[in-house]
Parts: sequence; C-alpha cells; structure tokens
Amino acid sequence: MSNPESVESLLHTVQAIENEVSKLIVGQKDVVRGVLITVLARGHALLEGVPGLGKTMLVRVLAEALDLQYSRIQFTPDLMPADIVGTNVIIEDASGDKVFRFESGPVFANIILADEINRATPKTQSALLEAMQEQTVTVGKTAHTLPQPFLVLATQNPMEMEGTYPLPEAQLDRFFFKLHVGYPSAEELAEIVARTTAGQRPTVRKVADARTLIRIGELAREVPIASHVADYAVRLVLATHPERPGVPKVAADYVRYGASPRGAQSLVLAGKIRALLEGRYNVAFEDIRRVAHSSLRHRLILNFQAEMEGISADRVIDELLERVPEE
Repeated sequence: MSNPESVESLLHTVQAIENEVSKLIVGQKDVVRGVLITVLARGHALLEGVPGLGKTMLVRVLAEALDLQYSRIQFTPDLMPADIVGTNVIIEDASGDKVFRFESGPVFANIILADEINRATPKTQSALLEAMQEQTVTVGKTAHTLPQPFLVLATQNPMEMEGTYPLPEAQLDRFFFKLHVGYPSAEELAEIVARTTAGQRPTVRKVADARTLIRIGELAREVPIASHVADYAVRLVLATHPERPGVPKVAADYVRYGASPRGAQSLVLAGKIRALLEGRYNVAFEDIRRVAHSSLRHRLILNFQAEMEGISADRVIDELLERVPEE
C-alpha cells in the first residue's frame, strides 16, 4: 500500500475537484460522488433525470476542473454513427494521387459528454459500443486507438418521455454506474435561483490532470478487500439470477435476466474507491451496500410482471440487500 502522505495528497485532490464542482452544482452530493467514483475507476457513467436538473452542467463543470480533452456530442434522431466516430475521406496527396484519410470524430477525446444519449436511434447508440469497451474505433479495416483516459459520461431522459429510444442491454452493461438525478430540495432550489439570476458565473479552476486521475485509480485498486466482503458482493450479484435455486423471491418473480460479471467487478472496485475516499484502507460491507444501486440497477432486466406491477430495479435491489446476509 502507498505511504500515507501520498494518500493524503491524492484525497486532497479529490476534495479540490468536488469543491470546484460545487461552485456551480448545488446539492446532488451523491450524484457528484458517484460520477467521481466512476472517473477514478476509469469507467463510464449514465446520468438519468428529467430535463433541467443540471446533468449536462455537472459533466461540463467536471470537465472544466480536469485538465483533459473534452468533447460534447448532442444525440438527436438524425445523428449518424460517422458523426460520432469519424469517417474516411478522399484527398489528393502531394503526387496528385487520390488516397483515403481518416477524419476523426468527436469521440476522440478524454471526456465525452453524450448528451441525451437515448434520443438517438439504436444504430447510432451502438457506435459507442466498441469505444466504451475496447477503447478503440474501427473504421473500414483499421482500428484507431482513443486517447487515455477515455470516459463517457452520458445523460438520458426517463424512458417514458416522448422521443426516446431504449439503450441496448449490451451498451447499458458497459456503464460502470447508472445514477439517478432527482429534484432539488426547497433550500437547494432557492440557492440555485440566487446563483443563476444575479452576479457573474464562478470560475472553475483546473485541479487535476490525467496522470493524477490514473494514480488515484491505481491507488484505489490497492485497497485490500477481505474474502468475506468480496464473497458478499458475489452473492449479491448471483442473487439477481432468477434461474438459480434458492434466490430471493423478488428476483425469481420479477427479474428476467440478472447482473453480469461486470456487476460484481463494479461492486468491488467502486467499494474500494468509496472506502479510500472515506479515508479507510479496507473495504467494508457498508461500502458494497452503498454502491449496489448504482452498480446494478441498469444491469437488471425486469420481466413483464414487474412492469405490470410497477416494480423498479431499485426496489428489487432494496429487497436483495435485506435478504442476502453479509456473512
């Protein structure tokens, strides 16, 4: 494990990032922390909420606080895959011959804001699949490597809203976290109004770069996790599989497909990062429980019975956390 001085320095950097974000984002502390955990894990986050809650602003402010290349892609029904990844164009070289040259798309950046990702058609949404998993983009027969770190922070409107398309299950599974952005409280709303209707916009400082983020992520992976805590994370994931004998009734009744192995990986890695951000150097059961909803809610495919009865993935996870014993 790294020395305490380096740990304190890196934690100070994380606190500085949160402070810069709080200059423009009021409240939403759990969402901000969830996005930071995702970034430190070098994963991708999906932020869901109705329009106007500051999802886009949160990602943009975070990008301002990080010395990384930032790109925004506004997803619309007429957006094509080439508009995201780029395409080969014909040019004339110095000798007058016609040759193909790859013109990279906006996906070639460190932080990608995929704004309203579920307003694009499934064909366009799938253009991000290879990028999110393999960190490459293949055009024609050539694979192009993306800059590192590569993070997709996507926003989406609730599926019941008009003009939205469901994300493919394979793409959902590639998101490290799915975070729900809720309405502000009365006090938070008053503060939002005060900040946005008077005075100048606060200046956000750059407080971390790619090397720092990668170092914090590496440090988090060094956090030890006891075998019985890791086993608890595994049993939580297995409890979402309705075909397994002895699973809780809520999973057997309402889940069509359970969480993939990525769900267990997300639980453990997010638990390690949360423990480190809380100033601890070992993962507790509480760390796993606190990241369970963000790690698993988008990985549970519910059946028709759940839809008919209004059962949500969060409700299933709530009951699993009650039914699956820690020891």
